[in-house]
Amino acid sequence: MNSRRKFLQKSLVASAGMAALPNIISAEHLAALKKRVGANDQLNFGLIGCKGMGWSNMNSHLLLPEVNCVALADVDQSVLDQRSANVEELRGKKPKQYKDYRQMLEDPDIDAVIIGTPDHWHCLNLIDSLSAGKHAYVEKPLANSIEECKLMVKATERYGKMVQVGQWQRSGSQYEQAIDFVKSGKLGNIRLVKTWAYQGWMNPVPVKPDGQPPQGVDYQMWLGPAPTRPFNENRFHFNFRWFWDYAGGLMTDWGVHEIDIALYAMGVSAPKSVMASGGKLAYPDDASETPDTLQTVYEYDGFNMLWEHATGIDGGNYGTTEGIAFIGNNGTLVVNRGGWKVIAETENVNGERKEKIEAVSHIKPEGNAQQLHCKNFVEAIKSNDASKLNCGIKTGSVAAINAHMGNVAFKLGEKIYWDADKDQFTSSKANNMVKANYHNGWKLPKV
Repeated sequence: MNSRRKFLQKSLVASAGMAALPNIISAEHLAALKKRVGANDQLNFGLIGCKGMGWSNMNSHLLLPEVNCVALADVDQSVLDQRSANVEELRGKKPKQYKDYRQMLEDPDIDAVIIGTPDHWHCLNLIDSLSAGKHAYVEKPLANSIEECKLMVKATERYGKMVQVGQWQRSGSQYEQAIDFVKSGKLGNIRLVKTWAYQGWMNPVPVKPDGQPPQGVDYQMWLGPAPTRPFNENRFHFNFRWFWDYAGGLMTDWGVHEIDIALYAMGVSAPKSVMASGGKLAYPDDASETPDTLQTVYEYDGFNMLWEHATGIDGGNYGTTEGIAFIGNNGTLVVNRGGWKVIAETENVNGERKEKIEAVSHIKPEGNAQQLHCKNFVEAIKSNDASKLNCGIKTGSVAAINAHMGNVAFKLGEKIYWDADKDQFTSSKANNMVKANYHNGWKLPKV
């Protein structure tokens, strides 16, 4: 793993022809690099959902000279025009534009797609892309329900394409190093894992009246399988994630990143039980629906995991706004996007306090994990080997399902239990909340 990651980092730098990875490479530089890439080695990408993380992912892929952006699909014409200009600036050629992604998928020259739409669209986008013969990089969380997650795994197995989930922490050097340390056993018996995201930058979502969609927006297409509602600016673009129709709040938005690392390091996939408590405690009167404050306790064999989030606060655990802490008898390992460290426990030895293990000072990450994640996806496509993916579909589904379990427990307001043999909750009420409910004539895909 370590040697492979170093190889990917070096190859990414080499492919860009630079000593470091910039966020933007000039069109002239890329044109020169592109001449070195044979026609048969080039990959044509399309982008579905072009505004936030969709474009961030596309931009990172375009740092690779073998990747071309040939098509964009979005319900907002202003976003299409903006991103088309961005691609032309980077590559000197405008991509085709589509308001309906299904028309884009009919293009046989497209090899892969990036899915950056709101969560409630991920399942349809992915399965339609796979059935059209495209590889896919899909933003996290994998889907907006447990049922959709399972269906997406099934579809990937059927169509045999590469699917990378955008939990790019899996490509970060600090997480790989931290996981190796956890698995070494040096921390001793780990009884508790803490995961958290404190988001001090997040202000209240002000209440706004319903109105008309902006000119050039196909609002019915934006709603898709979500319930029909009048257009409201609060539910559009970035803030969609704070409304249950389209997403799961911070529990799924940030939770999948941190929970993924925790579960992988601990070697587990499903909890025995889940309970959650919280609500709109910071901003009770703002427009959002999902809780701005939440604590979720997961019970696994031999340890508990705690997820917690809070908006408007930066003072998270161990002085960090986000992270994962593995708390063992000998010490605690803390890892986040800024790096990792080990805090040693002490014991009394002949009247002196001595550390049980050697502490590890803060170690910073190497490289840009998101860009490495995109490079990893391209390498898996080129080798046609899904085992090379740092965050394949099953990995993404485990994190998303566990995060959704937290929301189910919160909504029910009771402790829920998971039956691993039956792959379902023991509660019928909880099992009803596993399902995807599609509207407006849209149907859950059949695989």
